[in-house]
Amino acid sequence: MALRISKFRVATPVFCIFISPMQVIRSSPVYDVVVIGSGAGGGTVVKVLTDLGVNVALLEAGPMLNPARDFKEHMWPYQFEHRTAGEKGEYYFGRQKGFGFFSAAQGDWQLDGEPYTTGEGSQFLWFRSRVIGGRTNHYGRISLRFSDYDFKPHSFDGLGTDWPISYDDIAPYYDKAESFIGVTGTKEGLRTAPDGVFQPPPAPRVHEVLIKKACDRLNIPCIPSRMAILTKALNGRPACHYCGQCGRGCIPASNYSSSQVQIFPAMKSGRLKIVTGAMARELITDPSGKVTAVSYVDVNTRQEKRIRCRTVVLAASAMESTRLLLNSKGPRHPAGLANSSGVVGKYLTDNVGFGMSAYIPALEGMPKHDSDGFGGMHMYVPWWLIEDKQKGFPRGYHIEIGGGYGMPGLGSFYGVCRNHEGYGTALKKEIRRVYGNTVSLSGRGEMIPNDKSYMDIDPNVVDRFGIPVPRFHFAWSDYEIRQARHMAETFKAIFETMGGSVLGPSNPAREPGGISIGGTIIHELGTVRMGNDPKTSALNKYCQAHDVKNLFVADAAPFLTNPDKNPTLTIVALAWRTAEYLAEELRKSNV
Repeated sequence: MALRISKFRVATPVFCIFISPMQVIRSSPVYDVVVIGSGAGGGTVVKVLTDLGVNVALLEAGPMLNPARDFKEHMWPYQFEHRTAGEKGEYYFGRQKGFGFFSAAQGDWQLDGEPYTTGEGSQFLWFRSRVIGGRTNHYGRISLRFSDYDFKPHSFDGLGTDWPISYDDIAPYYDKAESFIGVTGTKEGLRTAPDGVFQPPPAPRVHEVLIKKACDRLNIPCIPSRMAILTKALNGRPACHYCGQCGRGCIPASNYSSSQVQIFPAMKSGRLKIVTGAMARELITDPSGKVTAVSYVDVNTRQEKRIRCRTVVLAASAMESTRLLLNSKGPRHPAGLANSSGVVGKYLTDNVGFGMSAYIPALEGMPKHDSDGFGGMHMYVPWWLIEDKQKGFPRGYHIEIGGGYGMPGLGSFYGVCRNHEGYGTALKKEIRRVYGNTVSLSGRGEMIPNDKSYMDIDPNVVDRFGIPVPRFHFAWSDYEIRQARHMAETFKAIFETMGGSVLGPSNPAREPGGISIGGTIIHELGTVRMGNDPKTSALNKYCQAHDVKNLFVADAAPFLTNPDKNPTLTIVALAWRTAEYLAEELRKSNV
């Protein structure tokens, strides 16, 4: 099938070329399963299936990962051009273009030749990682189970749609996921933060001890965080030994990443074929409607190729998987593959984000010490007002904690330099005085799905491969705006209880109320929803397409809710469940 680009507007610089049908390169093997995408969902599916004896081909748009080369956990800004600030100091909606440079992201908010667009009046940012392992190479590793009511939101408060599965259905897969990847935590008996299979947590840092004391006085729980970071050796992976900047990747694999923990081991099975530099374009179907091949563009040669399969699993990230389905049109599926319901692309959500920082005088004069610990917070605040009907918004949020004597980054002392009179010795003394005395709180809350937030395909724009691009439409409702305001009031109360001085919200220019721009929390999900009714959902309870029995989705697209819990652990658990079901269906020749 030719790439048709004549009626589209192409992002510059133009890298697209015309490819005739005779130039399509078809592979001869037929794989049991082709998995598209290598993040948390794709990595899990690959590992589970190969362990069960299934032959798998994995397509990844980016290159192979080499941790020793690509991870920058021990690098300093001065070792790079412009100290990583970017040649032009470019920013997008207040976020630095080079955000993620140190994180082995192999991606950014904007990728050359791979645009996306937004609908009129919408703001939405889309972060993409193009490398084996995707975002799991650099994400925050926060690993929270969804609660029972998160799977039955409509039954809980009349809003949203119940999942076709319950907490009890997925709990065994949470157990498997936590046992395999390693998650820290303590058993607290909280409905809002279900207990799991935990490794011992690290000790709290000084600023976290002060925050916990303030929370105790305010009757707010503050507990050890649940993080996919080892504190005890597991499956040949050593415990975290605080050797570097964990958010930049982890060469010894003490931090979970699908690349090191799932994909690399699966490669040793002899049942995994990896194709890197493969930009999936379209799913090819036969007259019966079953997927028979995946059409992709080789990013290096710009040739269209096809890989044949008995089944296909989409795990390219919620938005990329949705894009692929909507772009896979044909006589049997004019609105896109697996979209007879018309819901593919609908109900896009991101977590509500709000941040605030404060200066804490109690931290002044402390001996400067290495307070890194493992990457991210050692303590966090789970949602605590589940029974409060007067708070002014549904559902809730959790609070993430930042502070300590971390390695200063670009712009760390901008405020001191701007406000302090003088320079040289006096300025250095002031910087040393304030260093480490600031703490931050970040809220991550639930967004209720709404009709104004969705993704479709821009009819006029293609990327450098000739593939039509996503167009995002996004709007917060009053529910989320009131939630962000509640975060602000709560954070202020905690800081004042600590005797601190509020410095202000992290993003004061964002309106209303400092709420995050859609997409910037990087928890976008929900656009290929699961359900029991094919008229109102695209997938069944095993993430199998109602319309196409040999098509599965194993990233965050099947989610019906976006609770106050980071989604990665649930992606892994749900993908594990889907993979086991798929393997059994293959054994029975049902797909």
